[in-house]
Amino acid sequence: MKKRFAAGLLVMLVSMTPAVTSTFAADLYPSKVVRLVVAFPPGGATDALARIVAQKLSGRLGQQVIVENRPSPSGIGGSDSVAKSTPDGHTLLFIPSLHATNVSFFPNLPYDSIKDFAPVSLIATSPYVLTVNPGVPAKSVKELIAHLKQRPGVLNISASAIGSPQHLAAELFKRSADVDIVLVHYKGSGAILPDLLAGRVSLAFENQAVVAPSIKSGSLAGLAVTAPERSQVLPDLPTMVESGVDGFVVVGWFGVLAPAQTPPDVIRRLNAEISASMQEPDVRERVQTMGMRPLSGPPTDLRDWITREIAVWGKVIREAGIRLQ
Repeated sequence: MKKRFAAGLLVMLVSMTPAVTSTFAADLYPSKVVRLVVAFPPGGATDALARIVAQKLSGRLGQQVIVENRPSPSGIGGSDSVAKSTPDGHTLLFIPSLHATNVSFFPNLPYDSIKDFAPVSLIATSPYVLTVNPGVPAKSVKELIAHLKQRPGVLNISASAIGSPQHLAAELFKRSADVDIVLVHYKGSGAILPDLLAGRVSLAFENQAVVAPSIKSGSLAGLAVTAPERSQVLPDLPTMVESGVDGFVVVGWFGVLAPAQTPPDVIRRLNAEISASMQEPDVRERVQTMGMRPLSGPPTDLRDWITREIAVWGKVIREAGIRLQ
């Protein structure tokens, strides 16, 4: 009888092991410094936003959260290091939009962008503004498209770096509006703005934080924002969809991932603390000053977002024949 009882007790304990392990891990979490990996150099938007999140998480988790920069081409090496790290919630990955487009540009990634990570939370989105030099006689997207159709191959559009959201937005616009316009690539926004102001490039899809001051001063004309909703920074501008370009939504975005198999209770804790952080007034103000919209939501929102972005941009990249050089 005693042997049968002991055997039954052992079976019961074994069957409870996953739940007990998960709860035990969550109760002890975090037990050491949490590393938030940014797979890009310090100083950029991804790094700056990650540091805001890390600062707030440190207070909420009662444990130091540090940003660890692991720069690598297109963020691949840094992302791979997190995918292969211990799935205990002490190593996280802060991702920008490249996490989704890398799937199409690099078919032999050392990790699966969906399966090898556990989504934690969306952090923010960064809309772009379709901006034109005032010399372009268009007061709306509809007028711009009509103007471009009358002058195929004459006007140009800045496309920033190859594979950037601005570049992909320009390619999507060419196809969605069926217009012939010349793409001019730049290394970054710092080089684009002077040429756009001087009229050496006619139009651009550019981060609203970069062009908003010039639009407000009248030095440039903003026609539409690329987000699903209107911008709080430029509330008078319609969206591209409102302007008649169906399905045109392009936003830079940021999120937090953990390695796959991270205990669900740890993910829930992280998600709750990040969501609360993004609602704090000082965080919202700092993020909005960067031209971004603070977000949060359940982990499934981030997973769905990445899946959708991979599908949408994979189609654009294939149809446009875009290759990184």
